Amino acid sequence: MRALPIAVVAAAAALTLTACDSGGNSSDSDGGKKASTASSAAASTACKIDQIGIQVGPANVAPAAGDTGNVPVTLTNKGAQCTLQGFPAVKVQDGGTGTDVPEEKSATPPKLTLAASGTASFTITYVRGTAGDGKSLAATTLKIGLPGAATTQSFKWSYGPLAGKTGPNDPNASVSSFQPAGD
Repeated sequence: MRALPIAVVAAAAALTLTACDSGGNSSDSDGGKKASTASSAAASTACKIDQIGIQVGPANVAPAAGDTGNVPVTLTNKGAQCTLQGFPAVKVQDGGTGTDVPEEKSATPPKLTLAASGTASFTITYVRGTAGDGKSLAATTLKIGLPGAATTQSFKWSYGPLAGKTGPNDPNASVSSFQPAGD
């Protein structure tokens, strides 16, 4: 009598697994095409900067040299659902001289799915430098990019000189990971 219920359970499990099959061949005779298609689909879901609206500020500006300020940045998805994973690429420039703002050391970036019209944010934290100081970068431009992409959008940096730890190319600043924003 016990064999019958086990046989029924095994048959039900087999039917359930068959129902979950995508209809493709379960062998690897596709030469890895399923795996590459899956990774292509994952890569194609990454948010693209030309479909993202970016708003910088309003900032909590560092009022004097040595003070810390925060610049919030909000991203709004203007396209189809997409994914943000990693850290934003942030660079500050003074004319032709520029430097990357490093990622927060303690942050582990979450993977965020951004729905159409969805929002996410990140924060640039910086220490204000002294104008004319050899360690400070007299930044005038902020460039923002998305992980893994070369394209950036430029914005005016109006928060004063950026202090350097050892020099203008070693900013006393950091950028946080993407965080969910809004509802």
